[in-house]
Amino acid sequence: MTDTPLYIKVHADDNVAIVVNALGLPAGTEFPCGLVLREFVPQGHKVALRDLAEGEAILRYGEVIGTAERAIPTGSWIEESLVRLPKAPDLHSLPLATSVPAPQPPLEGYTFEGYRNPDGSVGTKNVLGISMSVQCVAGVLDHAVERIKKELLPRFPNVDDVVAIEHAYGCGVAINAPEAVVPIRTLQNLARNPNLGGQVMVVGLGCEKLQPERLLPAGADGATSIMTLQDERNVGFGSMVASIMEMAEKRLEELNRRRRETCPASDLVIGMQCGGSDAFSGVTANPAVGYASDLLVRAGATVMFSEVTEVRDAIHLLTPRAADEEVGRALIREMDWYDRYLAAGQTDRAANPSPGNKKGGLANVVEKALGSIAKSGSSAISGVLSPGERADRKGLLYAATPASDFVCGTLQLASGCNMEVFTTGRGTPYGLAMVPVIKVATRTALAERWHDLIDVDAGRIATGQATIEEIGMELFQLILAVASGRKQTWADRWGLRNAMTLFNPAPVT
Repeated sequence: MTDTPLYIKVHADDNVAIVVNALGLPAGTEFPCGLVLREFVPQGHKVALRDLAEGEAILRYGEVIGTAERAIPTGSWIEESLVRLPKAPDLHSLPLATSVPAPQPPLEGYTFEGYRNPDGSVGTKNVLGISMSVQCVAGVLDHAVERIKKELLPRFPNVDDVVAIEHAYGCGVAINAPEAVVPIRTLQNLARNPNLGGQVMVVGLGCEKLQPERLLPAGADGATSIMTLQDERNVGFGSMVASIMEMAEKRLEELNRRRRETCPASDLVIGMQCGGSDAFSGVTANPAVGYASDLLVRAGATVMFSEVTEVRDAIHLLTPRAADEEVGRALIREMDWYDRYLAAGQTDRAANPSPGNKKGGLANVVEKALGSIAKSGSSAISGVLSPGERADRKGLLYAATPASDFVCGTLQLASGCNMEVFTTGRGTPYGLAMVPVIKVATRTALAERWHDLIDVDAGRIATGQATIEEIGMELFQLILAVASGRKQTWADRWGLRNAMTLFNPAPVT
């Protein structure tokens, strides 16, 4: 980092700033502006820039992140217990499409080398995905996939991987409950992810509530796309595994014929996500990702940002950016649905952030949300997706998901992303088998310590070594390179992959 005492004040109206220095700063430290710390302040944590009275609004990003629990003198560390959580924005009085950003000049001529699919989508990987209709078959499928990778995959050098789309759904559930549409359409759309090349294959048990046929896209042949363990033709475990391998081999042959071809950047569908966030997320990594988002939108691509509880407290800044009132109402619809979902579980948005987020300087979910939405850049929001819905248009989309990294990632895969960009301040080895995941660190200290896990160091923004625009353009170029197979993310290099995790708000019976 730097030995010179540094802090970051985001907005001219802010009455707090965050400490930049890697090890924090001790009491008595004097900043170039004359501010003197009254006590030790850890890196990323807030310091009062002036005296704050009890009950006075605490401002960061030019927004109220809470009120002072007691009087706070200038130079004090504002740790989380001193910040009283404010009420969430009222969903019934939000401005809709009142400040729609004008389209920025288009970016033309940007391309990548991808795999063109029959439905017009484009993959950044060439992967065989094997779905399952119920958790009961997971053990057999795991064994079969292990053998497919060992015995079959080496014969098909143009296929990158074999992925089992495993989950804990399919039976023992209220399959016809209204909210069961969420996990079911998620599974249906996971099989349609662009990186799977349209080669749908489902392994079922036979007696489950979620019948395998429901996971096939329109026009798919169930006789050649579904393998059922209870089928009388399967005599013993070995027969089951052999049947899966036989079906997989035919699909590997088809996938192996695919070749990368030059595709416009408009064929990219990028999911933006954050995890292990800290106070730097909203000033380094997320704004850089937001700048890259704007570049992608200008190039005609589809960009998704998500995580309801990390958007809810900043929704008043997003509904004015909705392309029209219909999109604005859809944003409110998803916020309201999640408010009611949390209330039914006798909790609320205060359950976010995590202990690690707080250790990284985030006092509450309001501060976290204001930093999180920076990933959305400055483009108009052109559409809203309910959980598990497939993207149906270009531009900046809000894909409603829980904030859980694993659930959010699964839902973005279902929505059709062919790559993810993931920002982190505390650090996480998160990865997905189906798509490349580019990791962006909010702090240089993390990027240096996790040098073989982090792909982009956005911490250089905090120390003035790079600008948001420079890191954003670096990320944009890296996205094109990774999408083309010219560069490999660290997560892919190490084979890091988290389990897909369905969001199931329906009852379990």
